[in-house]
Amino acid sequence: MLTISRCPVCDGQSFPPFLTCKDFTVSEESFPIVSCSDCGFLFTNPIPDLDVLGNYYKAESYVSHTSSSKGLINFLYQRVRKITLKRKLRLIQRIAKGNRILDFGCGTGHFLARLQAAKFDVTGVEPDADARAVAEKLNGIRPLQRHELSSLQPGFDVITLWHVLEHLPDLNKDISELIALLAPGGTLLVAVPNPTSGDAELYKEYWAGYDVPRHLYHFSPTVIKRLFEKHGMECSACLPMPFDAYYVSMLSEKHKGGGMLRGFFNGWKSNRRARKGGDKWSSQIYLFQKK
Repeated sequence: MLTISRCPVCDGQSFPPFLTCKDFTVSEESFPIVSCSDCGFLFTNPIPDLDVLGNYYKAESYVSHTSSSKGLINFLYQRVRKITLKRKLRLIQRIAKGNRILDFGCGTGHFLARLQAAKFDVTGVEPDADARAVAEKLNGIRPLQRHELSSLQPGFDVITLWHVLEHLPDLNKDISELIALLAPGGTLLVAVPNPTSGDAELYKEYWAGYDVPRHLYHFSPTVIKRLFEKHGMECSACLPMPFDAYYVSMLSEKHKGGGMLRGFFNGWKSNRRARKGGDKWSSQIYLFQKK
């Protein structure tokens, strides 16, 4: 196991326990989540050694790396993805000042294929070999491996991380490398689960957004903005991902042994609360620009 001794956000060294969560997807092992005493950052600690961390992604039900429609939740995920891809494309068309897009952690390449069809110049980076194979087979996308990131020329107009930041072991190093690849005035788009959402507070250790040990970090709105401010980035917008509340709540209810209908209703309640304000959506998109 690998123990984090300093907070990646503020360098604090005191981490009282917050929750202990179970890996419901692969191993059924339990992992502690701690909270930094100084800044409140939540992170999984300790985590598996990096040379075995990839083993915790080897499950067909890990839907970001598969196109399976087996099971009700996966079926709904695939249907909703078609809608969200359209929304993501419209967002990129709105914020991109140019044509060059990097999707870091592009998974099976569905988003990049949609961008490419819209005439964007796209590049994908994906560390998982199985996901890269699916991306090439299904979408005609050939993602780069993680170590090839350093070979890319700077000047990307938008760099996207769709539910990726929480997976990066070397958090600050990766952020610095990505910022260096941005064009002047470019946008770093980061989508992450929100542990201050209504569904997170309801489900606690069963909340699917914690997804230990694959999710190493758990970003509240306050903490993620502080993290990127440290790197000279300013948050220009925070946008909701309303579909995530339904998916995450249904999966959380499954973890508890409950029914999908109750999960759907709890997702609706979470969204209703979030609409009242306060950055409380189950997942949120943050747009960061250099100051």
